[in-house]
Formats: sequence, C-alpha cells, structure tokens
Amino acid sequence: MEDRTANPCGDKPNCVSTQDQREKFNLAPFKLKPDVTLDQVELIALGLKNAKTAEKSEQYLRIECTSSVFRFVDDLELSLNGDMLTVRSESRTGHSDFGVNRKRAEALREGLTKAGLLE
Repeated sequence: MEDRTANPCGDKPNCVSTQDQREKFNLAPFKLKPDVTLDQVELIALGLKNAKTAEKSEQYLRIECTSSVFRFVDDLELSLNGDMLTVRSESRTGHSDFGVNRKRAEALREGLTKAGLLE
C-alpha cells in the first residue's frame, strides 16, 4: 500500500485525517516534542486495540487495526514531518465506521500525551 498520509479522505464517513480540512474528516494537529522518533510513536500506536505494524520506513508507519468481531481491517497511517505527525485512519471496507477511526486517532493522541511526546 502506498503512503496516503498527504491525501484527504474520500467522501465516505469512514476516515479521519490531520490533512483533511472538512469538519467531519478533520483531526487537530499532532505536534510532537523535539527529537521524538517514529519508533517512540510506534510503541504507543501498538498499544491500541488489535494493532500490529504492517509497514515501516524512516518517516512512515502503517498500523493495521483489526476489529474483534467481524475482523475488518483499518489502516492507521502515520508520517513524521519535522515536529508534526501526520495522522490518517481509514476503514478498508464499508461505508460508515461509526466513529471508530476518530476514536482510534484520539486514543493515539491520549497515549502520546501520557507518554510526554506531544507539545
């Protein structure tokens, strides 16, 4: 899968992103403290429910999150851009995600905050 972190979400309500300006898709920025690494972010992301690393490079990380009951897979994509973390979470299938991707992104924000990694 190619890095989609710079892309806005489509029109289905199953995606959220720090890069999308539309209210129902937009996430507030994730500003990292200086010298935070992608490895540190990955440790927090892997603490999310049913999360596993699917792809990782120097500046990009894709975490797959699988739902417990129906085994649907969502992609949590993260990229480092200086002190900003670009976050995009999207369901692979279905129309609505019932807010799951937004909850996941905010759980990531909470974990990063508790770890002292966010400004």
